Amino acid sequence: MSKNPKTKTAVGLIDRTDDPFIRIGAGRVASNKFWRWGDDNLFPSALALMARRSTTHRRIINDKADYIAGKGFACDPTAPGLAAFVQRVNAGGESLRQVLRKLAFDKALFGNAFLEATTDERHSFLALHHQDASRCRIARDSQHVLLHHDWRSYTAADVRSLPLYPLFERQEDGTLRTVIHYKDYEPMFEHYGVPPYIAGFNVSAIAYKTDRWNISRLDNSFQLSGVMLLDNAAESEQQADEVVRLAQRKFAGRPGQVMFVIREGSENDNSRFIPLTSQNDGDWKELHEQAVSDIVVAHSWFRTLSGLDYASGFNAERILHEYEVALNTVILSEQAELLEPIRAVIGHVTGLDASSLEIVNRPPTRSKPIYMKVWEARKADGLDFDPDDERQQAFLSEITKYNIRSIE
Repeated sequence: MSKNPKTKTAVGLIDRTDDPFIRIGAGRVASNKFWRWGDDNLFPSALALMARRSTTHRRIINDKADYIAGKGFACDPTAPGLAAFVQRVNAGGESLRQVLRKLAFDKALFGNAFLEATTDERHSFLALHHQDASRCRIARDSQHVLLHHDWRSYTAADVRSLPLYPLFERQEDGTLRTVIHYKDYEPMFEHYGVPPYIAGFNVSAIAYKTDRWNISRLDNSFQLSGVMLLDNAAESEQQADEVVRLAQRKFAGRPGQVMFVIREGSENDNSRFIPLTSQNDGDWKELHEQAVSDIVVAHSWFRTLSGLDYASGFNAERILHEYEVALNTVILSEQAELLEPIRAVIGHVTGLDASSLEIVNRPPTRSKPIYMKVWEARKADGLDFDPDDERQQAFLSEITKYNIRSIE
């Protein structure tokens, strides 16, 4: 406000209450029962909200989860019990792929994932359930996981405690349960993992905010920001404030700011709007494109696998090339990390040999149809070929199965 009692100034600012990149929650959660996940124990909420607001960031997380979960499972055809278990791993009817996809999504989003395993003292059954990582916290003893439905309103009475694998503990229903905690290693962080894209946290915010800026321009019919001078003889402070609020409702709008100046009226009404023009559209576009590129780099991912280069044409060869790189640098290592404890739990509880259990990986596109024969594919690649060679008479679809049963 101006010191001149006859001149009132107000600034209509952009509403920041829906900004997901400010601190979330009502304050620090204080308890000696668990290790806080973030300063206010609500870091997962901030990560989840950012993933729901940033388009490119969410697409990469979805794609990584899909590629890591694969297209199903393969196992030794002489182990029907293992194949039956993979098709249904809990009473909810979920398959192992469905559970693994949720684990891969949580790990890509939070850098942490939690898998609950349930059995009984006789080991007569085994059930695997995904636990939402945002609801899990590590207990102070570092040997248990605490589950709560809403950590913003933490109450000890609503907490459920489960032991960390390989510990199993009896529950009230008589079952034995354990939780496998997956976490991405980060120096200086012992109890929780850190998502791999943490270095791109700010650029994800930039991409979201540039999108919101464009939406605001559209909602505001591309009106300019500026200064609104209103001639009005305000008889009281209350009347001046009412005029400010009235002018805000009528003239203010995103994406900019509108400053309202109310001055004592004269014989002639000199109310007018002074626009503030800015030639920065190109800067905003470049900023958004740079932020998108940085997000891909922070995720250790690839542009074509995220659908970012389709506008320049669909290049199947480039997609296949980047998929092969992603498979050998990201996908296979993540799959091995997720599957290793699952194989161990299956073997420990059921006694089944799960060493043959593997994820089936298929590229997003094929350069050659699977009904081609080997000699035809070699001919297409410019290699030596022999149509009379018995080994080259096989179809491509046959040589990719390796006589292993595939479980979708």
